[in-house]
Amino acid sequence: MKTRRNFIKTAGKGIVLTAAIPGIVSKAFANPVEKQIRIGIIGAENSHTAGFGKLFNIDKKFPGAEVKYVWGETDEFAKSAMEKGAIPNQVSDPLEMMGKIDALIVDHRHPKFHLEAATPFVKAGIPTFIDKPFCYRSSEGKDFLQMAKQVGTPVTSYSSIAQSSSTFDIKEQIATLGKIRQVIRTGTADLDSEYGGIFFYGVHIVEPLIFMFGDDIEEVRVTRNGKYGNAGLKFSSGLFVTLIFKEKAYGWETFVETDDKFFELKSRVEETDPPKNYVDMVEMFRTGKEPRSHKSILNGVCILEALEKSAETEKWTRVNYLEI
Repeated sequence: MKTRRNFIKTAGKGIVLTAAIPGIVSKAFANPVEKQIRIGIIGAENSHTAGFGKLFNIDKKFPGAEVKYVWGETDEFAKSAMEKGAIPNQVSDPLEMMGKIDALIVDHRHPKFHLEAATPFVKAGIPTFIDKPFCYRSSEGKDFLQMAKQVGTPVTSYSSIAQSSSTFDIKEQIATLGKIRQVIRTGTADLDSEYGGIFFYGVHIVEPLIFMFGDDIEEVRVTRNGKYGNAGLKFSSGLFVTLIFKEKAYGWETFVETDDKFFELKSRVEETDPPKNYVDMVEMFRTGKEPRSHKSILNGVCILEALEKSAETEKWTRVNYLEI
């Protein structure tokens, strides 16, 4: 069994020539309704991998789509995901999946491994979903997204909390509220997580926020209480947001102050079955339609980077957005 490190060293050497074959992307999306989708997953350390297997292979929420292959950071991780998710095949090198899958999911716990793992498949025209967070450095994310656009392969990434019926309903409510004075958003986060600090769970706090209120955040400031604490965010619109990083409690809430009251925003709708985040991912696999703009993906990473920097200094830090 190859380790994650071995894969990263060898992945770039095995890019197949199919990336250069004209029409490969258009062929992949022919007859989207009837198309069978063979899915491969890179990464099994996350519980998400077994969850994907259960969704597709056991519960069969998307008839015709099945997780066929998995590569794990360790043999134990891979075999556990296979057992829990009824995934039939394990590969010792992710490139063994090339030519055998129609779609890819990349699912490492630390985002720094995501883009190298995805690159050869995107270059080969394989639609790719990258689990949260998309990446660890915005400069690398920009290069990757530009490459994906150039070769014409659909890619996406998002927090499941953000890409949900609940968040989209709350966004509709916000449009009717008039002037919002300030926002408080809470969520689980660990500023010193071994899986990327604020990136690991902070993405579930930040991405719903920018989906609901926009991504024009100019400055951020983190105040620590050990591994936890809070952060202030200043929007160019004048909106001020306070993030509270929970230490023990699990879950996410959003409170707003308007001219006449302070209250929690709650969804008026039940989540769909299967949930919206999975529906949008599979639609991209079938049709090539990306559910989220590349700019939005990259802006989310830039905001997380600013929070990471501020967590080191506890000073106001500007968000360095990159053009794409």
